[in-house]
Amino acid sequence: MIAPSYNGVLSNPRFQSFHSKFSSSSSEIRNLTYVTCHSDSNKFTSQASLFLCPASTNRTNVVLRGPFCRDRRNLIGQASYSVGSTTLDGVHLETPSHVGEEKVGVLLLNLGGPETLNDVQPFLFNLFADPDIIRLPRLFQFLQQPLAKLISVLRAPKSKEGYAAIGGGSPLRKITDDQALALKKALEAKGLSSNVYVGMRYWYPFTEEAVEQIKRDGVTRLVVLPLYPQFSISTTGSSIRVLQQMFRADEYLSSLSVSVINSWYQREGYIKSMADLIQKELTSFSEPEEAMIFFSAHGVPVSYVEDAGDPYRDQMEECIFLIMKALKARGVNNEHTLAYQSRVGPVQWLKPYTDKVLVELGQKGVKSLLAVPVSFVSEHIETLEEIDMEYKELALESGIKNWARVPALGLTPSFITDLADAVIEALPSATALYAPTSTSEDVDHDPVTYLIKIFFGSILAFIFFLSPKMITSFKNHGF
Repeated sequence: MIAPSYNGVLSNPRFQSFHSKFSSSSSEIRNLTYVTCHSDSNKFTSQASLFLCPASTNRTNVVLRGPFCRDRRNLIGQASYSVGSTTLDGVHLETPSHVGEEKVGVLLLNLGGPETLNDVQPFLFNLFADPDIIRLPRLFQFLQQPLAKLISVLRAPKSKEGYAAIGGGSPLRKITDDQALALKKALEAKGLSSNVYVGMRYWYPFTEEAVEQIKRDGVTRLVVLPLYPQFSISTTGSSIRVLQQMFRADEYLSSLSVSVINSWYQREGYIKSMADLIQKELTSFSEPEEAMIFFSAHGVPVSYVEDAGDPYRDQMEECIFLIMKALKARGVNNEHTLAYQSRVGPVQWLKPYTDKVLVELGQKGVKSLLAVPVSFVSEHIETLEEIDMEYKELALESGIKNWARVPALGLTPSFITDLADAVIEALPSATALYAPTSTSEDVDHDPVTYLIKIFFGSILAFIFFLSPKMITSFKNHGF
């Protein structure tokens, strides 16, 4: 059983530390617009996630009152609505009065994945070249791309085997496109016409392509919706950083009204959808009440949480607490646990590890296990191959007799409807971004000092990165 942390992530010291460090270290992120959500449902009150988008100097506090605390999402398209004291689909919005014709857009952000086996190695290079995925000390930052090349070459053969086992490529793009279309239709059903865009972080269509299309379409109000329920520096944080860099450098984008939905794991629609899928899948066991619910989440390095203040672990534990609370309200009282998968490299990642826990559960006599991919809303390599094949085989070898897996949310109607609600709620809080006039980047102006750093950094990097332990670790774990 996990010990959930549920006292509000925004007030958590680790989150405050993350807020401070992430804001100060990224010159693109400035003033933050806070949104407070109130709920009377089941006597539950929560505060929404912080928006990590620069706001104008006149910050707006928005109060949302609805059946549950909603997060924010991104849209694009043509919409006519009155923003003031507004009620839309049962949600009361209190914002400064403004009426006008808007061209609204929603930008869905996701990881991306190789569509063919030939795409695997360049996809891995893009992934590991991201400084939010592999965070090198400043002395070694000039080695980011050479290291990414090394890791992608080492990882490619094993990764190709995984993608070959699920049909030769990732289904993530098609699924995300389908989700975008479903979201567009759900918004239209609620009276909001919009264009919904898909931007992938590491493969086509890249986020940069989506933003260029947003410019061509003349969008005036944008909701940014990362398809990651919980916030992490390595997922939502990385995508936001790219957007901030683009918006800072572009006059049109810097004046575009934008609202970012930072995380949405606590939304009523998401929690209900997850509980529905779990409850349904439990019926596949001959003795449903005996099955342990096994939440498997994508891991992050421990240093992200303990040093950089990443709120991911706290949000994940709170998410599990809310899902189990919803299940218990339905009379489902199965035991549950949480573990983390998909680690890469020799550094410490969040524990416990999924593969280790599966073995331990088998040794403890657990016979029925229901796997739940809690950090994924779409099927991809980590659900179809890592969980369905590798972990299932390990579980059965460890003594677990009955195995089942909850599908990713995908196009679940209640989930898509909730995303549409989130987008609608996010619109009134959209504010114009602005281009910072200066940056705090520390640049080495002395060429001699810079060359000395490169020389000694290269020697240390050669010893460290080419060690047998490092090479074996990158070969055996990860994407």
